Amino acid sequence: MVEFKVGDNAVYPGHGVGKVSAIETKEICGNKQTFYSIKIAETGMKIMVPKNNATSVGLRPIISKTEAGKVISILKETKVKIDNQTWNRRYREYMEKIKTGSVYEIAEVLRDLYLLKAEKELSFGERKMLDNARNLLLSELTIATSEKELVAQDDVAAIFGIQ
Repeated sequence: MVEFKVGDNAVYPGHGVGKVSAIETKEICGNKQTFYSIKIAETGMKIMVPKNNATSVGLRPIISKTEAGKVISILKETKVKIDNQTWNRRYREYMEKIKTGSVYEIAEVLRDLYLLKAEKELSFGERKMLDNARNLLLSELTIATSEKELVAQDDVAAIFGIQ
C-alpha cells in the first residue's frame, strides 16, 4: 500500500495529477475512515479517496524519471499497427486503457490517436480523447522530467503541441 503525505503529488486515474491537500478522518455510518483529500491540478476538482482503498482505485505516485523515459519511447514508436475497427469500438478500447490509469497505456492511446490523426480525420470523441490523453500525460511528464526535456525532443514536443 502506497502512503502519501500532505503536499505529495499523486495521480488519480482519468483525472490526472493532483496534490494531497489533507489527510482527514471522517465518520460515516458510525465507522471512522481516513481519507486522502486530493486537489486535481488541471481542474481544481477535490477528490476524497479512502486511505485503505487508495491502491484499489488506482491512486499512485508520479512516475520516476526512468519510467518517463519509457513513456517517451512509447510515444516515439511510429511503426505500430493501428486497428482498423470502427471508431466507436476503438473509442471504447482506448477509454478502457485510459481508465486503468497506467501511464504506459495512456501513452499508447495518445501515440495511436496521433498517428491515426495523420492518416484521417478523427471523430469528435476521438479528438476529445486525444486531448484528454495529452493533458493527462503532459502534466505527469513535466513533473517527472521537465518541460525543457520534452521540448528538446521534437517528435514528442509535436505530439504535445509544445515548442
